[in-house]
Amino acid sequence: MQSPRPDRIRKLLADLIAFDTVSDRSNLPLIAHIESYLASFGVSGERIVDDTGQKASLWVTIGPADKPGFVLSGHTDVVPVTGQIWTRDPFELSEQDGRLYGRGTTDMKGFVAVCLAMVPEMLEAKLSTPIHLAISYDEEIGCVGVRPMLGEVATKPVKPLGCFVGEPTQMQVIIGHKGKHGVRATFRGLAKHSSIAPEGVNAIEYAAELITEIRRRATELAKNGPRDALYDMPHTTLLTSIVHGGAALNIVPDHCTIEFECRGLGVTESKQVTDAIVAWARAEIEPAMKQHHPDCGISFEEILDYPALDTPADEAIVTLAKQLAGRNDHAKVAFGTEAGLFVSMAGVPSVVVGPGGIGQAHTPDEYVEMSELLKCAGFVERLIAHCGT
Repeated sequence: MQSPRPDRIRKLLADLIAFDTVSDRSNLPLIAHIESYLASFGVSGERIVDDTGQKASLWVTIGPADKPGFVLSGHTDVVPVTGQIWTRDPFELSEQDGRLYGRGTTDMKGFVAVCLAMVPEMLEAKLSTPIHLAISYDEEIGCVGVRPMLGEVATKPVKPLGCFVGEPTQMQVIIGHKGKHGVRATFRGLAKHSSIAPEGVNAIEYAAELITEIRRRATELAKNGPRDALYDMPHTTLLTSIVHGGAALNIVPDHCTIEFECRGLGVTESKQVTDAIVAWARAEIEPAMKQHHPDCGISFEEILDYPALDTPADEAIVTLAKQLAGRNDHAKVAFGTEAGLFVSMAGVPSVVVGPGGIGQAHTPDEYVEMSELLKCAGFVERLIAHCGT
C-alpha cells in the first residue's frame, strides 16, 4: 500500500502556499489555519502576537511540557514576487516532474508542511521527550518575528535540548552561518544652483567617498581578513547595496542615502566592521561637510542585525542531526537564519537542516522536489523515534 505521507505533505504545502505572506502583510490567516489543523488532532499552541496585532508566531509542544525536548523551527513569511516573471501562479501549488512550484516552497513552507504532516506520527508515538514546533514571521526582513517568541522560550522553566532550523540545505547539516549587520547612512548637504556648485555641499559626492571606502575595506577583508574554509564564501563580505539621492541635474544634491551591509564570520564581527566604518566616516568625511555649513553631516541608523551561528562540530545536537539526516558531513553557509538567535537569546544549541536548495529560494518559479520533502519527513520520523525512547 502506498504511504499517505506524500499526499499529506502536498495538501498541507498547497494550503500554506495559498496564503500570501509576503513580509509586509499579515500572517494571521495562515496562523489561524495551522491552529485549526492542529486542533483537529487535539493540539493547541501558544500565539505570540506582535505590537501591531497583525503578525504572530506559534509555539507548539507535543509531548510532556515539563521535560527538555527538541525544536523544529520554520518561518511563515516569504519574499515578494513583484518584478519577477513567473510562468505559473506563485500562490497556487503546481507540480511537474517531481517538483512542487510556488512562492515559499523551498524557503521555507516546505519544511513547515513536513513538520505539520508528521503531527499524527508524533501523537501516535506518545513521546517521552517533547517536540516543539516554532513557527515565526518576518524572518526575511531581519529575523524579526522569532525574537518575541524566543523571549518567551527563555523564561520557560525547561529549556529545549536543541533546535533544528529547516532552511534549505538539501538536508545537509549546517553548523555555522555568517551574521549580518546593515546600516543606512543619510548625508545632509547644501543645495545650490549647479552654476555655483562650489558654494554647495554635494551630498552624493560625499556619499561616494564612503562607498569607495566600503569597497576598499571589502577588498582588504577578502585578501587579508580571517578565513574559514567551511564556508562557501570563506571570508567576511561587505558591500553597498542601495543608493538614493539628488533632485535634478542642475541642483547641487542636498541629500543622499546609502545602505550597506557586512556578513561576518564571527558571532559579533559584522557589527564590529560596520561600527569601524561609521567611526571612520564621522572622523574623515563629516568634518569636511560641516566646515562648509554646520547643518550638514551624516546620520547613521541600524536597519538589520542578526548574529552568526557557530556550533562546535562535536556538539551533541550536531551528532544527533547527522544521525537523523543519515549523513556524516557538515558545512557552513553565507546566508543567515534564525539559528544564531536560538543560541544567543535562548541558549538553545542549534543547527540548520532542511529540504531544498538555497539556489531556488527567492527565485521566479521557486520549487522544491518532493524527494527532498520526503527526506525531511524521514528526518522528522527518526526524531520522533529518538524522542519516543
